[in-house]
Amino acid sequence: MSAPTSPNASGHRSVLAASAVEHLVTTPDGTYVDATFGRGGHSRLILARLSARGRLVAFDRDPAAVAAAQAIADPRFHVEHTAFSHLRATLQALQIDAVQGVLLDIGVSSPQIDDPLRGFSLRMDGPLDMRMDPSHGETAAEWLARATVDELTQVIRDYGEERFAASIAKAIVARRAAGRSLSTTADLAAVVADAIPVKSRKDALQHPATRTFQAVRIHVNQELEELALALEQAASMLAIGGRLVVISFHSLEDRVVKRFIDRRAHPDRAVGAARRLPLRAAELPRPTLLAVARVLPGDEEIAANPRARSAVMRVAERTAEPWREEPLQ
Repeated sequence: MSAPTSPNASGHRSVLAASAVEHLVTTPDGTYVDATFGRGGHSRLILARLSARGRLVAFDRDPAAVAAAQAIADPRFHVEHTAFSHLRATLQALQIDAVQGVLLDIGVSSPQIDDPLRGFSLRMDGPLDMRMDPSHGETAAEWLARATVDELTQVIRDYGEERFAASIAKAIVARRAAGRSLSTTADLAAVVADAIPVKSRKDALQHPATRTFQAVRIHVNQELEELALALEQAASMLAIGGRLVVISFHSLEDRVVKRFIDRRAHPDRAVGAARRLPLRAAELPRPTLLAVARVLPGDEEIAANPRARSAVMRVAERTAEPWREEPLQ
């Protein structure tokens, strides 16, 4: 199957869509989860591969995405307005005990970026919101209005990998002290740009506030914490032979995914290190995941969809039931 050559009705192109679905759907009669519906590019391809007995449950915490999903009139399809960190409880409430595959397409979708009212983009001025679910939680503006220099520095450094994090944090707090609030994306972009020396900007094509915007967005939505919870729950709901497919767009996300798969593919390493004692073969925990593939977009897809340039897809397969260590005697 070739990659889609045109975007869906919203103008959004799902990255690595055909490859993701090919790795995900191993049996057309199975039950699958699209944990990040977005605008449904992956979901529609999954449904096209399922038989009449197949089933697809979609998740999204963005009300606009859920509204788009509700337009799909297919008895095999069901959508839930919730974060994917609630995956296990939601599936169990639907009386689903196991699934044959879970897909996570991490990050911000094009419709979210392109809507200035959502506050994700540097390209258009809008309210400094950045919430994946604008009906719930603290906005970016609200957090920036109360965060300390130390808190700001840590978030911008750790989530944005920004070497001028301390200078940016101090500039934000100084602006607050002067009675000037940060209420729009243009406000934040200007403060960050002023805090970074021009001679230190290595990439002339990248706005100096790009890393800070990423960091604030990740913090406001607790994206890495949500991802860690979703991975644990997805793996726990997979039937033996079921597939976990995760598409990420920056190194922080991909690192979480890679380490998660590695830990479950090689659990003996962690147990041996914790005990500091030699273990007999029968005492070693069984791997519960097998790393199947690491996939990058090709030149053709990147040319058609520049957003795909940074994408990394990792695929893992459930191999065994979870192992639980017996208490030491």
